[in-house]
Amino acid sequence: MEIIWYGQSCFRLTERGLASVVTDPFDHKVVGYGELKLKADIVTASHDAPGHNFIAAVKGYSHIIDGPGEYEIGGVFITGVQTNGRSKNDDDQPRNTLYVFDYSGLTIAHLGDLREIPRRSQVDALGTVNIALVPVGAGGGMSAAKAAEVVSVLEPNIVIPMHYATPDAKLSLDPLEKFIKEMGLGTVDPEASIKITSGSLPEETRVVVLDYQRK
Repeated sequence: MEIIWYGQSCFRLTERGLASVVTDPFDHKVVGYGELKLKADIVTASHDAPGHNFIAAVKGYSHIIDGPGEYEIGGVFITGVQTNGRSKNDDDQPRNTLYVFDYSGLTIAHLGDLREIPRRSQVDALGTVNIALVPVGAGGGMSAAKAAEVVSVLEPNIVIPMHYATPDAKLSLDPLEKFIKEMGLGTVDPEASIKITSGSLPEETRVVVLDYQRK
C-alpha cells in the first residue's frame, strides 16, 4: 500500500482493489499548506476542528467516519477508539478518535490529536499496530517526549510523525527535530511517500519522515 502526507494530520491511504482513505482533511486558510483537492472512498475526522474535519476538501467519498466504532468498507476494516475528553464539556481535553485501518492484515493507526498516553484498554482496543501516524509537535497536543512514549507503548514497526512545524504551516508547533532527538536518532531524510507490504515491515521500530505534498 501507499501512504502520502499532505501536511498537518492529513494522509491518503491507498491499496489496489481496496477502499482509499483520507484522514483529517484540513482547511488550508486556517492551518496553512496548499488547498487540498483530494479524492477518496472514505474520509475520517479525528475531532471537530477545521484543521482535522474539513470534509469539503475531499471529493468522491461514500463514507464519512467521525467517531468511535467498528466499520468494514470496501475491504478495509476500521476501528475507531475514543481518547481525551473527560466529559463533553471539557474544553481542555477535546474529544479525539484514534483510527486503525486494516488493509488485508497491514494495520495503520492514525492517532489524530492525541494528547495523553493511551490507557491499556485503549491500546488493547487498537490491536497490533504496524504503522503509527503520530502527532509530535505539541501545540496543545502531545510533546515530542510524550510522542516517543506513545511509540514505546504501541511498539509499531514504522512511525510516521505528523502535526509539527513546517515552512508552510501557520500553526505554532514544535519542530520535528525535537521528536527525532527523543527517539535517539540523527538526521532522517524525508521521503515523498511510503510504499509498504506486510512482508516488508522492519523488525525494529523505524521512523519514516514524509515530505508533505505541495500543490
